[in-house]
Formats: sequence, structure tokens, C-alpha cells
Amino acid sequence: MERLSSTNELGTPVWEIAEFFPLQGEWSEEQYLRLATPRLVELSDGKLEVLPIPSEWHQIIALFLYRRLQSYAEQHRLGLTLAAPLRVRLWSGKMREPDVVFMLAENRDRRGKSFWERADLVMEVVSDDDPQRDLVLKREEYAKAGIPEYWIVDPRDTTIRVLRLSASENSSTYQETGCYALGQAARSVLLPGFSLDTAEVFDTNREF
Repeated sequence: MERLSSTNELGTPVWEIAEFFPLQGEWSEEQYLRLATPRLVELSDGKLEVLPIPSEWHQIIALFLYRRLQSYAEQHRLGLTLAAPLRVRLWSGKMREPDVVFMLAENRDRRGKSFWERADLVMEVVSDDDPQRDLVLKREEYAKAGIPEYWIVDPRDTTIRVLRLSASENSSTYQETGCYALGQAARSVLLPGFSLDTAEVFDTNREF
């Protein structure tokens, strides 16, 4: 690595600290898991991806989704629901931190202290900075990882897309079971009986 010039000026980054870490493309899972930071950071093919701080509206929606799913799963003793930050290992060298993650009780052995091995249902609130990450990239990745159900919650057009793995054997693609607009209830396939009123999800007057 080319050494950056040092500086002692207040308010400037300590560039030399970058030399303590691997180059982009050379990060291992072990090095990634040792990284201590309050920021959301994902690992993809040896590279770190530092995610922007979610907006207040993004957080309000994500926490509403978490509370509703957690309440339903707890009431019916179905499994565990958590919210970001939580590392989910899709496959070797690929770590993501979905907004909301759920694991069935029968798959509890895939829950680890440092990360979960995949999940049974994930929810992502689409971010304004890079919508294609949730709409395209993560749709492909979560399907490839074999995550049975993926909810794409899009504040831009106030819709919720529920995606389910194709029923064909060894499928690694999602089929859209529904695109729910305001006034409709988004329904889970994995968890029959679990649904969310889109108007509640996108209620801009909600404070808690």
C-alpha cells in the first residue's frame, strides 16, 4: 500500500490508520467479524460496503415492521425476529445486514453469536440513496442464498412486494406473490395469518 502523507492538523483524518486494515477485495470473514463499528457495514467478495445512516422515516418504518412481525411470531411461538444491526451470512464471503430478519424456531441452530446463517424471512426498506440495492441486487442475493421469503417495502411509491422462492426444485429465483398498495394488506406465504395493512406501514402521522 502506498503510504499517505502524515498530518498533525486538528480535524483531519489519521490516514495512516487505513494501513492497519486489508485492502478492498482482500477482507476475510474473520477480519470483517472483528471490525467494531456503530455503522452498518456489509462484506461482499472481500470488499467492505459502508451503508449510509438510515433516515428517521426509514427507521420508523423498519421498527414498525419489526414490532409487528416480532409480536406475531412470539404470540404463535414461531421463531425469533431481530432488526439491524445483525449480520446474516448468505454464503462464504457474503454478509448482509437486512432491516428485519426472522428465523423459524426449527432452524434455531443457524443462529450464531456473531452472525446468522441465512434466514427464513427478510424485510428491506428501500433507501433513497440506492434503490437498486434492495430492488435488484439483494433480490438476487437473497434468492441465491435460499431465503424463502423477501419483503421489499418501498416508501417511494408506498408499496410492499412479497417475494417467495419459486416452487421448482433447486430454484434460486423469486416469484412475486403480490405487490400491495395503500388500502391493501400485504400477506406472508411463509407465515399464514401474518399480514400488514400498507396504510399503517406508511402512516406518516405515526410517532410510536
